[in-house]
Amino acid sequence: MFDKARLEEIRRKRKEWEEKTLKPSLERFGVDESPQRFYTPLDVEDHDFLERVGFPGEYPFTADVYATPGPQAAMMGGAPTEMVRAGVYSGYGTPEDTRDYYNYMSSMGRRLGGPNIAFDLPTQCGYDSDDPMARGEVGRVGVAVDTLRDFEVIYEPFTGNNDLDRIASNFTINAPCNIIIAMYIALAEKRGIPPEKLRGTPQNDILKEFVARGTYIFPPKPSMRMVRDTITYCTEHLPLLNTISICGYHMREAGATGPQVLAFTFSNAIAYVQLGIDAGLDVDAFVPRFTFLSFGGSMDFFQEIAINRAGRRMWARIMKERFGAKNPRSWILRQAAAAQTGAVTKTVQRPLNNYIRAVIGGVASCLSGGSPLIFPPYDEPLGLGHSMEAWQLNIDAMRILMYEAKLGEVSDPLAGSYYVESLTDQVEEQAWKEIDKIDAMGGAVAAIEKGYMQQEIARSAYQFQKEVETKERVIVGVNRFTGEHELEVTTTRLVEHPYDPVKRAEAEEKQIANLAKVKRERDNEKVRACLKRLAEAAKDEGVNLIPPILEAVKAYASIGEICNVLRGVFGEYQAYHVVT
Repeated sequence: MFDKARLEEIRRKRKEWEEKTLKPSLERFGVDESPQRFYTPLDVEDHDFLERVGFPGEYPFTADVYATPGPQAAMMGGAPTEMVRAGVYSGYGTPEDTRDYYNYMSSMGRRLGGPNIAFDLPTQCGYDSDDPMARGEVGRVGVAVDTLRDFEVIYEPFTGNNDLDRIASNFTINAPCNIIIAMYIALAEKRGIPPEKLRGTPQNDILKEFVARGTYIFPPKPSMRMVRDTITYCTEHLPLLNTISICGYHMREAGATGPQVLAFTFSNAIAYVQLGIDAGLDVDAFVPRFTFLSFGGSMDFFQEIAINRAGRRMWARIMKERFGAKNPRSWILRQAAAAQTGAVTKTVQRPLNNYIRAVIGGVASCLSGGSPLIFPPYDEPLGLGHSMEAWQLNIDAMRILMYEAKLGEVSDPLAGSYYVESLTDQVEEQAWKEIDKIDAMGGAVAAIEKGYMQQEIARSAYQFQKEVETKERVIVGVNRFTGEHELEVTTTRLVEHPYDPVKRAEAEEKQIANLAKVKRERDNEKVRACLKRLAEAAKDEGVNLIPPILEAVKAYASIGEICNVLRGVFGEYQAYHVVT
């Protein structure tokens, strides 16, 4: 960037500045060192632009995975110009509640697009709604799905120009992911739609469930077999369906630092890529269908930008150098969101401040190669089910950033910043060190079985909370600026959410009745035969389980019944207890 003579001159000038200007200023304010640092070309003196940044849409993709910033808006599904609510993460009570919600949004003139389905905890953990383990949780944090019948109800609004071959569905579920995929295939076949036309993204990232979130069922090795089955089956039969959405977000929410979330996310991703290769697939045949959700986020504005720039560069190098991928599409980090402030940064105290925090995240997203994503709504910590007002504010903020502030018109505008380039390099270096540690342990699965990732995240979470309690880390309205003269600004939800499960306490009883009716009317002999064949298939490691699962799903076997068969063969995972 600069020749050696110029760098030496800058180095000399900086020393002079420190003695003549900075030091007297610090003495005047009575501090030992400056709380702010000034960055110069000396901080990036070995920085090679073509090697470290490059051009948008070209290796190593630090600047952007697209050649122009325009596709970012397209990724948002038109959200800046209209409220696309079906594509928003949503799921409520019974399948009928969720269906009625989609119909309600359509009646308001909202373009449906494809649903991004949130499942309740019993469904995510492989329990039926009538299971004692599910009591009190049915339909509470998502929609209850027990059998194919429930999928049929949820998708009633999606017909005609919005039929399954015209939309892309997202399924935020992991351990029973293959059962949900089987339901989607069965539903398509009932509608005469070939499975090869189906588009969408299942989350299917079971490793981060062991590390941070907890909706696992089976031990790591058979769980990875289930992921392998998704990759191999979908590569052959559902070529337009993404096979996985690898997620750093939940690890970040659990307490992982920025470098940790890069390292742990990519270590998990490496394990998934190796699954496909070990199954005999060419890396370029399946990795282009890998996606990433996000790396989550803190309120540390510039670090979040650096994390996402480093992440794109790291993934490109992992795929090109480690796995020898030849197709440039395999090098691209297909990410749903760039820098953002995660839900963990939002507070119950003074909830409207969360809107400010989310907007800051949207600005960081734009400056790090993403769309102006404003998320989550300000009322997320209140458990209000995301009021319509909160979503309207978020959508309008996206519009303002895109159309008024014009933040989406330039790719990687901070490229070349001495500070941002230096910070990007630092974050990447720390993440590679963590990946090297995990590689030395035998990879992500071995590191998880040893409890390494869990322990490291627990330590980071403890350190964060300690800093909050000692006020070393300031959270406005929580541990500082809470005096009696501070105003507690509140809001009134003027637009009630018509399908909020909080208001539908009868959802559990209705869903149990729905399930009982299915079990009475289906061919139970056929169900038993299907489940028996599934049990036999599960005992053979080489058998792909999606075909027998699909057969059982078509017979209206329930998620609980299918998972119980697999529990009988695979066992259940016992959580590693972290000691800090």
